[in-house]
Amino acid sequence: MGFRDRFFTPKTASAILSWRILLGVGVGVVAAVAGLPIIAAAGVGLAVYGATVVAAMPKRAITPSIDPFTISEPWRQFVQAAQRSRRQLADTVRATPTGPLRDRLQGIADRLDGGIAESWAIARRGDELDGIVAGLDPTRLRSRLGTLQQQAAAAPTENTAAAIASVETQLASADRLKALSASTADRLRLTQARFDELVARAAEISAGAGDTADCAHDVDDLVLELEAMRQAVQELPPSPGTTSTGTG
Repeated sequence: MGFRDRFFTPKTASAILSWRILLGVGVGVVAAVAGLPIIAAAGVGLAVYGATVVAAMPKRAITPSIDPFTISEPWRQFVQAAQRSRRQLADTVRATPTGPLRDRLQGIADRLDGGIAESWAIARRGDELDGIVAGLDPTRLRSRLGTLQQQAAAAPTENTAAAIASVETQLASADRLKALSASTADRLRLTQARFDELVARAAEISAGAGDTADCAHDVDDLVLELEAMRQAVQELPPSPGTTSTGTG
């Protein structure tokens, strides 16, 4: 949130009408008793009051560092596309004359930043899932399974049966992770299309042919959907000893 958005919040309103008023008055009185002119003492008290209110305001969210080149495809292209959409929206905001309309568009852009951050987190997790699958090496597992099945057919033993069950379990895990990765990639493709749509609508709004309230509502819906997607893919813990595929 920008300063204006952080100022107009219930938390800031509560801070404005709080004990901070008495603190400011008290500091001003002490300054006057210490010999400062009344106007200067009042200024000191007001400054202390203002500083404590600002300190109590909601903090600006820290934007995560996004580097698409630290992840593999297709995740890299999703992040780059989202960044491109954000730059286009920023250009639209800058091209809009200063005033209420530009402020509303900036608010939409700020909200969309949350969606970009969620997309980045999802893409990193998708890349991590692909790394886990690569570590499991399904091709090697299938080859191993075939060998074990041949051994079991020739001379079945309990150990061979247990080994077959273990390999089949690993293959099932790899298949589930691949399916999750694929479905996540498909959903990110859809959300990117929605990013592009929202950027286009923002351009219409800048030209005076759109509704900022509807656009802002749709941005909020998209961010919530991305947040839910990110939580879903993060619920599955990574396998021990596996790492991301990197730049692949």
